[in-house]
Amino acid sequence: MDELQTSARIRVFFADDHPIVLDGIKALIAEDAQLDLVGSALDGPTALRRAIDLRPDVVVLDLSMPGMSGIEVARKLLAACPSSRVLLLTVHEDAAYFRQALEIGIVGYVLKRTATEELNRGIHAVAAGAVYLDPAIAERALGTAARQIPIRADALSGVELSLREAEVARLTAAGYSAKTIALKLQIGVKSVETYKKRCMTKLGFQSRVELIHYAIGKGWLSAP
Repeated sequence: MDELQTSARIRVFFADDHPIVLDGIKALIAEDAQLDLVGSALDGPTALRRAIDLRPDVVVLDLSMPGMSGIEVARKLLAACPSSRVLLLTVHEDAAYFRQALEIGIVGYVLKRTATEELNRGIHAVAAGAVYLDPAIAERALGTAARQIPIRADALSGVELSLREAEVARLTAAGYSAKTIALKLQIGVKSVETYKKRCMTKLGFQSRVELIHYAIGKGWLSAP
């Protein structure tokens, strides 16, 4: 998926080590006519292998799985299939997990306790190019990020990004790799890296979490 999701059906892969949860999520996804569950797994290594083979549009991963955590599966999957969009489905509400997920390129975070209401919405959002954070954790998680990484609006009010820098910043914050961004913007990968470095320097940011926080504030990461 080198472009934002535009097909009528979104191909979804799901992994969770609890069969009952797996069956419940399968049923939930099946209720949405625009979602097509193309595969599933009960452990980390199997999830990684099957997701790489299937190359779905959206991969939904449990955070805690035998053999390999959801974070590690996502890290290796995104290295092999940078155009896949990864969403974590988890019981963990600690902002540390959320921040780690964003840093490696995961673009969705949904809590299991709200999955009935939020999972399908999150799948649609990340497939459309947005970053989706479960409302039950978003305010607290972003609030924590804001406290740990002070970003003052007045300090950034005089910062001017070029159109290309802003485009690269938005797509980077949305979790797209440099290669995918280069294809979207029809420029070289080295140019993408240059624009990214320029905008991060102008904004004074050191991490992707800072960039995501800024992009959300700008309204760049809302689903169409």
